Amino acid sequence: MKTFVVKTAKENLSFIVFIVLMCVFRSAVADWNDVPTGSMKPTIVEGDRIFINKMAYDVRVPFTHISMKKVADPSFGEVIIFDSKASDKRLVKRVIGVPGDVVAMIDNTLIINGEPLNYKAIVQGKAINDNSDGAIVGAYTDYVESYQEKQYRVRKSAVKRDFDSFSPVTVPEGHYLVLGDNRDNSADSRFIGFVPREEIVGRSESVAFSLNYDNYYLPRVERFFSSLD
Repeated sequence: MKTFVVKTAKENLSFIVFIVLMCVFRSAVADWNDVPTGSMKPTIVEGDRIFINKMAYDVRVPFTHISMKKVADPSFGEVIIFDSKASDKRLVKRVIGVPGDVVAMIDNTLIINGEPLNYKAIVQGKAINDNSDGAIVGAYTDYVESYQEKQYRVRKSAVKRDFDSFSPVTVPEGHYLVLGDNRDNSADSRFIGFVPREEIVGRSESVAFSLNYDNYYLPRVERFFSSLD
């Protein structure tokens, strides 16, 4: 009986140690993040679980945002995950402006340091219905947006909105300007302001797995391990 109790205690201790180490790993090394909204369409869709490399920019004290060692800084075009104090939630967005950049937007066309980005239309979306002024609600076009050596997909609505344009702003030191790839359906730096460096949790480059919310949560096998570029 005594041997059984000792063995059981050791097994319980091993299980507890495993759970603690797993929590530390997910807190400081790598994790995945659920994406419940379409703000990053067409790159990320609702139901995707994306990998998070939590050591991409910093080696942090587990369960905190305290950096023990800076590894790198976010760069243009990277998909970052950050705990936004402004919105009081964890967000996934793409880095558009780094410290010192001057960024503007005119009719959903980005201009960085005086250079307009390049756009190539790739997909024409379907219309949902017409509104009172004749514009098509729900119609959109997907583009490949490119700047320097980086390119990725973005979505633009056919309907003009007030936040499709903003005057030139300079990204302050220690902050980043981020946008969602779904440009007309994203609460990003146009609404929450610049993202402080210390709020950034990590970087994502691929989807871990995906569940189709509109089809009984069945897995979208074709999206498993797909790239976010």
